[in-house]
Amino acid sequence: QVQLVESGGGMVQPGGSLRLSCAASGRLFSIYVMTWYRQAPGKQRELVARISGSGNTNYADSVKGRFTISRDNAKNTVYLQMNNLKPEDTAVYYCNIESPPYWGKGTLVTVSS
Repeated sequence: QVQLVESGGGMVQPGGSLRLSCAASGRLFSIYVMTWYRQAPGKQRELVARISGSGNTNYADSVKGRFTISRDNAKNTVYLQMNNLKPEDTAVYYCNIESPPYWGKGTLVTVSS
């Protein structure tokens, strides 16, 4: 059983930045494809960013150029650096192991003036 614990959410003004972290338990972290999803109120959960064990990354079009996913395999941690935040980025952000699927409980990001 793998546990994922997200942190770093909060409230920020438009144009601001936040860095989310997700700490994973277990010994196989380095081989997992890790993702960040988000779910805004009244909307479906959507994929934000993805990183392979070797560091290859993919992003949703809506966050390209503003968000950066990274990982530190020595710390069993994946990060999501979010810059130039917009009100439409407001959502609960979830950390995920792609396969086998595990989910964290999420961290709330609110972008508002």
